[in-house]
Amino acid sequence: MIDADELAAWLRLLLAPGVGRESARRLLAAFGSPQGVADASQAALAEVVGPRLAAVVAAGAPPLREQQAAVQRWLAGGDDRHLLTLGDAAYPRALLESPDPPLLLYVQGELGALGAASLAVVGSRKPTAQGLDHARRFAQAFAEAGLVVVSGLALGIDGAAHEGALAAGGRTIAVLGTGIDRVYPQRHLALGARIAAQGALLSEFVPGTPPLAENFPQRNRIIAGLSLGTLVVEAALRSGSLITARLANEAGREVFALPGSIHAEQSRGCHALIRDGARLVETPAEILEELRRPAGLLQPAARPRPRAATGTVTAAQPAVDDAPEDPLLQAIGHDPISLDSVQARTGWPTSELLARLLELELRGRVVRLPGGLVQRRGRA
Repeated sequence: MIDADELAAWLRLLLAPGVGRESARRLLAAFGSPQGVADASQAALAEVVGPRLAAVVAAGAPPLREQQAAVQRWLAGGDDRHLLTLGDAAYPRALLESPDPPLLLYVQGELGALGAASLAVVGSRKPTAQGLDHARRFAQAFAEAGLVVVSGLALGIDGAAHEGALAAGGRTIAVLGTGIDRVYPQRHLALGARIAAQGALLSEFVPGTPPLAENFPQRNRIIAGLSLGTLVVEAALRSGSLITARLANEAGREVFALPGSIHAEQSRGCHALIRDGARLVETPAEILEELRRPAGLLQPAARPRPRAATGTVTAAQPAVDDAPEDPLLQAIGHDPISLDSVQARTGWPTSELLARLLELELRGRVVRLPGGLVQRRGRA
């Protein structure tokens, strides 16, 4: 479990006003860990993020003690509560391979659900009765096929998708736009408890975070990043579900859409997605067939071998040599390559490979591409 000093360093970095995820990643790449960032001089910070943000980072986040106490109270509330960093072995691989993975993840429930093959089911908060039926039926079929169903716990299609997976005895993940301790909407409080017992609740926001409008589009990238693909059941043209679909497409994941009546407002978003290249589907079997094309894609992901988790990005990870002759850079080569191919070339265990790739990424030596590919960058 992350200790108090490490937690304080993470919160100091991530809660600093105006310091976004991209700046935080640049600081982590430069100083190796949140504690390294906290120990750096303001002048050194300024060389990475400029003088304005350097002053903010050096000053620290004003409510740090209160936030740290809130996190520690939440973690102490049960054995099913976890705080994951990018370097943790339990951090979901699919999300790690997405363009913008969260630096901290609060999880309540089964960690194993995060590593299993999953599919997102999203849609309108004001669906038709037929849309609700479709969401439940499709989610139930996916759960029966062994997929984890991912959604956002919102009213409408999201809630129906979670319920369909639970009804099948399957697992489902709810990605929250609030703190992990605040289920929103309150109408889904009981549903959230069932999900935590038969899957997982997930949030990147510190406990106590209220339902702020700007946080929900951010959580959509997590829904898309966790999943092999995203199914949009019903959506208006300005629906947040279209954001999730766009993010899934940008991450190289499949996008599926159900067609509907040309007269229904809730179908216009789906029709727009189909015009833009999303696959039109009418049955769960079509989606399952598409996802089964790569051999074994629907098999649960293998759990990484246990390793010491200290909560920092670089702790307990093998050192990576930045020199051109580094064996991992040699294995990657100069063209885009899949992680499976890199692993075949190196023969390394998954946990070691992901740890070393992360360190190279933080150093700016490799970049992740859509479709689960990586590519070398910088000096050859």
